[in-house]
Amino acid sequence: MATLILVRHGRSTANTAGLLAGWTPGVALDERGAAQAAALPGRLADVPLAAVVSSPLQRCRETLCPLLDARPELELRTDDRMGECDYGDWSGRKLAELMDEPLMTVVQQHPSAAAFPGGESMRAMQARAVDAVREWTARVDEEHGEDAVLLMCSHGDIIKAIVADALGMHLDLFQRIQVDPCSLTAIRYTRLRPFLLRLGDTGDLAGLAPREHPGGEAGVVGGGAGAP
Repeated sequence: MATLILVRHGRSTANTAGLLAGWTPGVALDERGAAQAAALPGRLADVPLAAVVSSPLQRCRETLCPLLDARPELELRTDDRMGECDYGDWSGRKLAELMDEPLMTVVQQHPSAAAFPGGESMRAMQARAVDAVREWTARVDEEHGEDAVLLMCSHGDIIKAIVADALGMHLDLFQRIQVDPCSLTAIRYTRLRPFLLRLGDTGDLAGLAPREHPGGEAGVVGGGAGAP
């Protein structure tokens, strides 16, 4: 079947401000995020793309603008199911403050039981995102052939949840996965099983240098801001 490339949006103003953006409107790429987006066409220059699908949120659409400008034959489609997790009452709040919330421990240690007040559960988030990528991959496969490549731009927690599904991992383990801003993750779906081809590829090893992580060993809700 078709190969799926998942792109996390470039670094956003919410990432650098330490905010949990969710579906908060008006969250744009920051200066570094714009530079990451500008480099995307070059990184994908040798990859023939059959279709491009995005989360409807501004930061994802901005990330894809340079790629679409470079490839005017591609039409951008959006799918709400690829949008960020609905964090409900947590949306727009500082991550540093949320670390003291009792629910945060559940989000980190038992995410399959976590539901955000006024928002959605993490199980629902994973289910709708996995449905979206499998439906789009099957559609592209049918329309363009099994060697086609589909690109979808989304968010940190969404991509991590999709990867967990592809690896046959329980959602409770998905916080072990890291995908930095504007990283590329590739999955090839087949009739019997998916294959993870790339995970969080930025082409930049600077992110492996030691640095302080907010929240210690805990995974950052929303995906984090990546390397400084």
